[in-house]
Amino acid sequence: MVTAISAGPPRWTSRRGHQVAIVDNLSKRAWEQELGVEPLLPIRSIDERVDAWREVCGPLIRTYLGDLTDLDFVHSTLETFRPDTIIHYGEQPSAPYSMIDARHATFTQVNNVVGTLNLLFAMRDVAPESHLVKLGTMGEYGTPDIDIEEGYLTVSHHGRSHTFLYPKTPGSMYHLSKVHDSHNIHFACRVWGLRATDLNQGVVYGIETDETRLDPRLATSFHYDEVFGTALNRFCVQAVAGEPMTVYGRGGQTRGYLNIRDTLACVALAADNPAPAGELRVFNQFTETFTVLELAERVRSAARHLGIEALVKHAPNPASRQRSTTTTRATPACSSWGCGRTSSPTSSSTR
Repeated sequence: MVTAISAGPPRWTSRRGHQVAIVDNLSKRAWEQELGVEPLLPIRSIDERVDAWREVCGPLIRTYLGDLTDLDFVHSTLETFRPDTIIHYGEQPSAPYSMIDARHATFTQVNNVVGTLNLLFAMRDVAPESHLVKLGTMGEYGTPDIDIEEGYLTVSHHGRSHTFLYPKTPGSMYHLSKVHDSHNIHFACRVWGLRATDLNQGVVYGIETDETRLDPRLATSFHYDEVFGTALNRFCVQAVAGEPMTVYGRGGQTRGYLNIRDTLACVALAADNPAPAGELRVFNQFTETFTVLELAERVRSAARHLGIEALVKHAPNPASRQRSTTTTRATPACSSWGCGRTSSPTSSSTR
């Protein structure tokens, strides 16, 4: 899903005072049907959700149904709506899905990379003053044996120096597609003078925001399957169902996490503070870090408060190679936003 924001007539304004439109091709539902999985709570159709938002809040939200890989559709949408800000979530979001086989890997690469390229070309041609806020992921960095800087790395070599996008070693075809996105966006800013903010988020947890609490029809997606679900979601469901929480190996893999409310706060701050023309800003976003075992123990402790005795089960690690622990840096600006923490250990993650 891509959300476009601009100034506009009062009848179209959102709760924060902006005109809002949604661009979606509803593909997530098709992927769920393909794999035979579904979220814990049913997600209403896009029309029902837009109607619910209008009923409880008043503002209308426009919807444009189409695919970002269709360049003509992207062009016509931007020509019609003329956004000031584009918040880009419209990609295949699962590392396991991208690694099923060659077909799924190819689909993920084409869907994500071509869709973002089309958006960049349409911005250049139709809305060059728009600010792109792109959902990245900490998993782009991989697990290098040097500190992970925030987006960029200055290299000194033979008495000269240059600042590059931080070299990335992702662990899946999904994460690799996001790396390609980052390089393409950097090119568009550097060569075409576009403006963009790349938000490299850790694993997002939580299912409620102030807005979704207004009406059950606005509920967010809670996946706990092995393709779209996170380890935390799976642990919660396993604990409640009386199944052991499966931790692979010693459970020492460390990930950065942030609550969904912090996620949206970061997006809002990025939208309110656009990057200068010709610049790609990068923020690493996480508020806390846990090992997988620590995460399981936290779920176990929370279950006890509900009168549930949850068990932790260790299983052989299918990828038994030793992972390095690195340091991820976030700028003071990102930390002051409540969306980053300086010098905290982390490694690759799947949002």
